[in-house]
Amino acid sequence: MNQLDQLTETDIAQRLRRQSLPTHDVPQIAGGHVCREAGVLVPFVRMGNSWHLLFIRRPASATDRHGGQVAFAGGKRDPEDIDLIATALREAHEEVGIQPQDVRVLGQLTPHHSVSRFRIAPVVGAVPWPYNLIPSPQEVARIFTIPLNWLAQPQHHEIRYRQLADLTEPVPVVYFQEYDHEVLWGATARITLSLLACLQ
Repeated sequence: MNQLDQLTETDIAQRLRRQSLPTHDVPQIAGGHVCREAGVLVPFVRMGNSWHLLFIRRPASATDRHGGQVAFAGGKRDPEDIDLIATALREAHEEVGIQPQDVRVLGQLTPHHSVSRFRIAPVVGAVPWPYNLIPSPQEVARIFTIPLNWLAQPQHHEIRYRQLADLTEPVPVVYFQEYDHEVLWGATARITLSLLACLQ
């Protein structure tokens, strides 16, 4: 068993208390633009002797700039949400059917500033497994997991440069290799690397 799989929930919670700098897709927006608030749930599930992270793929859509992308369940903060933990838990319930009371919240990562002008709070939690997930067909095309140990291997991700319409210079974007026919990239990949850096 590798080092990451040996971590207990208590170990993970303790390591999440370490503070790091916020991450971002585009450096210019981290300080110069007003970002809307959002929360995502980063769910740990235990499969046998291994930790996995639970991801979704959003349905392909011509009207959604994130359509077809791999993501963590989550979304923008609603006025009734008391905090961004509540946002992440509510969205995970709406999108994949995880009951908020079933999530053992272990902590939060520092915010991620996305290219879509969101300040995303990644809420890390453990979910009992197996679990009767209920995907929302409007928001989720597929639910799947990736082993934490696979994600932690440096050879499984790289930086690629993309040209965005509103910027003059190409921006660095994290891409993971394909896993189970899915490609993790962009903001979700950055959040995943931030989590791994915290745990290691």
